[in-house]
Amino acid sequence: MNEYREDKVDGALICHLTSVHARHDTRIFLKECRSLADAGYLVHLIVADGKGDEINENVRIIDAGASSSRLQRIRHAPQRVLEKALLVDAQIYHLHDPELIPIGLALKKAGKRVIFDAHEDVPKQLLGKPYLNRPLRWLLSKVFAQYESWACRKLDGVVAATPFICKKFLSINPNTVNVGNFPMLGELTPPPKIAWSSRALQVAYIGGISKIRGVKELVQALPYTSSGARLKLGGKFSEPEFEKAVKSEAGWEHVDELGFVNREGVRTVLAESIAGLVTFYPTISHLDALPNKMFEYMSAGIPVIASNFPLWQEIIDGSQCGICVDPLDSRAVAQAIDYLVAHPEEAKSMGQNGQKSIQERYNWDMEARKLIAFYRRMMDS
Repeated sequence: MNEYREDKVDGALICHLTSVHARHDTRIFLKECRSLADAGYLVHLIVADGKGDEINENVRIIDAGASSSRLQRIRHAPQRVLEKALLVDAQIYHLHDPELIPIGLALKKAGKRVIFDAHEDVPKQLLGKPYLNRPLRWLLSKVFAQYESWACRKLDGVVAATPFICKKFLSINPNTVNVGNFPMLGELTPPPKIAWSSRALQVAYIGGISKIRGVKELVQALPYTSSGARLKLGGKFSEPEFEKAVKSEAGWEHVDELGFVNREGVRTVLAESIAGLVTFYPTISHLDALPNKMFEYMSAGIPVIASNFPLWQEIIDGSQCGICVDPLDSRAVAQAIDYLVAHPEEAKSMGQNGQKSIQERYNWDMEARKLIAFYRRMMDS
């Protein structure tokens, strides 16, 4: 905690808005809001979690109140966020959720400048939703794509989380910039005292736990390993039925379930592991994605075992920092784990190569400069 310095800059007040994400979300708060505050902006962040107002890292966090269910959030949280946003009376508003696009249009009508932060390609995501039938997935994707295109043309700018999302939005709104969701330098670097030879016989997966993220196959891979490596599984299951199915697998006895892991906990788990796993299914929304966890594993100095998508393989092979496998082949995952256990010096070298790529190319410091430059252009326009 620290004091919010109202005299920090000459009236450059900005406001980030989310009704979905946690108040200390990595991209929104830890990276974007803190970087903008450090650059001299007065930063407000409106959230909807029911945890009250606070000032943290010179960011004023304003709570619009929690919702009792997902449906209630979608129906009512945007209006509560809009009411708080109008009270802030900022010069620039920065939206982080597709469900807030309508209030972005309302803020535009009120004469405000509005940015949409496209974390993901939502139309592609909808095509990959397993709980929707194929015709409904197609229909919802088409309808949302048309609405997104119409609405974002009216906004003042778009911040895109990947080059592929950026390319799409450049055809919609020419004032679009790619700001990657790469790690903050040094945040996940393991303590120097942890030698590679002292690491536990374990691999790690930390993130959302769902079917299309390949977690079931990771668990199924464990009995096939000859090394006896354990899986440190951090995160929350998305669905009770999927959780039940995964925990019924024979490989579950080789899993240490961690639940939610905070940032310091992530650093510790990765510092003790010999590899990080990111073996997502080859869905349309994953093929062009740049998963944050892949770069976090690189930042932590451990090899990456990743899906063999062309884009991911290009990054992994280009950095010489891991092994790509068919995410649907549990035996291939097991073989990759065993290879890294059996070749510790090569595994260590892969980890060092990944860290070097983070330091030279895939880091938040470089992305923050692009975000700040974008804001300066917005302020000058």
